[in-house]
Amino acid sequence: METEEGEDRTPLLKESQPGTATVLSNMPLKSELTVDGPKTTNQVPACCSARYNLALLAFFGFFLLYALRVNLSVALVDMVEPNASLAKNMTSSVCPEHSSTINVPRNTTGEKYSWDADTQGWILGSFFYGYIITQIPGGYLASKIGGKLLLGFGVFSTSVFTLLTPLAANLGVGYLIAVRALEGLGEAKWQSCSGGAQLGTVVSLPLSGLICYYMNWVYVFYIFGALGVLWFFFWMWLVSDTPETHRSISHAEREYILSSLKDQLSTQKSVPWRPMLESLPLWAIVVAHFSYNWTFYTLLTLLPTYMKEILRFDAQENGFLSALPYFGCWLCIILSGQIADYLREKQNFSTVCVRKCFTLIGMIGPAVFLVAAGFIGCNYALAVAFVTISTTLGGFCTSGYSINHLDIAPSYAGILLGITNSFATIPGMVGPVIAKNLTHNNTVEEWQTVFYIAASINLFGAIFFALFASGEVQDWAVSGYHLHRN
Repeated sequence: METEEGEDRTPLLKESQPGTATVLSNMPLKSELTVDGPKTTNQVPACCSARYNLALLAFFGFFLLYALRVNLSVALVDMVEPNASLAKNMTSSVCPEHSSTINVPRNTTGEKYSWDADTQGWILGSFFYGYIITQIPGGYLASKIGGKLLLGFGVFSTSVFTLLTPLAANLGVGYLIAVRALEGLGEAKWQSCSGGAQLGTVVSLPLSGLICYYMNWVYVFYIFGALGVLWFFFWMWLVSDTPETHRSISHAEREYILSSLKDQLSTQKSVPWRPMLESLPLWAIVVAHFSYNWTFYTLLTLLPTYMKEILRFDAQENGFLSALPYFGCWLCIILSGQIADYLREKQNFSTVCVRKCFTLIGMIGPAVFLVAAGFIGCNYALAVAFVTISTTLGGFCTSGYSINHLDIAPSYAGILLGITNSFATIPGMVGPVIAKNLTHNNTVEEWQTVFYIAASINLFGAIFFALFASGEVQDWAVSGYHLHRN
């Protein structure tokens, strides 16, 4: 039966028939009709298939994007001259050295720079000045040139600029800031909560610490940059934008994918900009995204500095302990997604209830433990535990505000993500600068202030989202205003 003219064909908008669940996925679970008749998933091989190769390469692509983003956070600790950013402080506010030291020879030949705290803040935030520019245009570019070229050259350009980072640092801080901004420009077209992105952080932080400890900080950029360039060649060789243009895909798999994508998007072509921007549920996501990212980016860029200057861990320990919170977050993302689906599908919880509850847990929980981390001062074990729990609980937001774009406007989710992520990039630009300005002496009290500010912003965002978020497809997002209620 043909779709009626003007009807929105997004799968999320299809009404459930009695005794069935609403269609939530574009890919079929059991069978699909093709031009040759019924085609089951059992007849389409998974091993070495084109779609699985794409998923694997995309996974490593996002892995590298986040690895290239965060490696400077660890390397910077080793790039700066000791005490260059630390004023002479003989008070008890600074934690004592660890009683035990690791007697392992390490390479200390890397160049050192006398950058003060303010300069370090600008360096750490510079990535996001490029990152914010193409958030919204990224979706338009993808529709014009295709995702293959956009992601491929995004990773490639970021990798090349990463390889140039040691040279830029030698030329001067202005060159380094410019190179980091250009790296952000290359990554700006991609925002992901995928497992690859989180694991990129988890692996990059400890590996960068090991490279700094045993080799030289310049190899942090050379190794990750070279891996990005290598990935680019595999991506361009093995991936195609469409099943029709793929060189090695089987006929059965091609028909399977094409049939799965039928009636995927709305037939409405124009974007309802005015009602979209006047939508309070959209601004609820904006506020929540901004608030969450303030804490996320503050820790992402400054946690290695906190680990070294306050908790006094060396580069080897620093990388592993800085990665621990993001490993917990990765596990929480996987677990929370399963719980959210179970509550909606099996327990009949409304979409808006699930989104609000998971956002409250994922923002108020981290705020509480971040404040607690500031209060316990120099208790190393508790500080690491509280920061880890704080970041881990943030993973609940992936099933909260982070996916809410698809609930309120599935046909325009990409545009909404570009809008919300543009605002949510601002914390990455100003957060490190403000935090570095507040921690000139690197005392426990100064870092308490940084944590209190982040926790307060998190709390505000959680409350705003709980008050104004929606789980329903908005009128402006539907052709003909067919409202689907969850």
